Amino acid sequence: MSVTPLTQEVTPAEIAAAKARMPLAFRAPLSQRLRRMALWGAFLALFGWCLYDFDFSPNRIFSGLERFGQVLGFMFPPHIWTEWAEFSEILNGLGETLSMAFLGSLLGAVVAFPLAFFGAKTINKMNWLRLGFRRGFDVIRSFETLILALIFIRAFGLGPLSGVLAIAVAEIGVLAKLYSEAIENASNKPVEGVVASGGSGTQAIRFAILPQVFPVLLSITLYNFESNVRSGTILGIVGAGGIGFLLSDRIQAYMWDQAWSIIFLIIAMVYLIDWLSGLIRARFIGR
Repeated sequence: MSVTPLTQEVTPAEIAAAKARMPLAFRAPLSQRLRRMALWGAFLALFGWCLYDFDFSPNRIFSGLERFGQVLGFMFPPHIWTEWAEFSEILNGLGETLSMAFLGSLLGAVVAFPLAFFGAKTINKMNWLRLGFRRGFDVIRSFETLILALIFIRAFGLGPLSGVLAIAVAEIGVLAKLYSEAIENASNKPVEGVVASGGSGTQAIRFAILPQVFPVLLSITLYNFESNVRSGTILGIVGAGGIGFLLSDRIQAYMWDQAWSIIFLIIAMVYLIDWLSGLIRARFIGR
């Protein structure tokens, strides 16, 4: 005896035909449509008010583009340094920026790594302590690197030291949060296996959690290092040393051709770092 199936799969063609016959039956409820229209209206009103308040007029945009084109015209042809004394100053600034980013990222990662375990709910079972660390990470992240640089410049004076400290402190809040989330997302089955075989909690972290999260932690750290190279350029403009100070000096002196050459060198340095980071990821993580 054959059994008739209780359910029959509806084809997309049948659904389209039903929508054509009864379009109102497939519409969202009135309350949902009104709520959606209100949200879109509020968004468009906010967007329009921002354009009006910030004076986004067509005349201002076109005049700004014209002046921007003039600035680009001053940048070409780019400057080529013919004396080693001048070019060595630029290379020294690039080296300072790279060193600031490297030391700041390294110090931030070293401090953030142990703190991340206190902020991971799979490791730290005390809610009050874990939430205290998490809120501490939020407080650190609320300070922009540029603000931290200005504070450290007042405390330690001008120079790369203030930039290194600013990057390091900012990285502690960012990396600790990202590290803790990576630890929380690790599978618990390897941990159970280590504990079942007689391993301690420290051994479970060492042999079950760290092998899982190491590729993620390495990728996060390398990406933040690349980002800090760009941040180091901005910090130099406010007095933290590096190539940013030289770039700001050339712009203020209207030496646009030298400014473009410095920008090109910064782009080349960031590209080189990205290429090296890719090699490191391929070496430790794989392609």
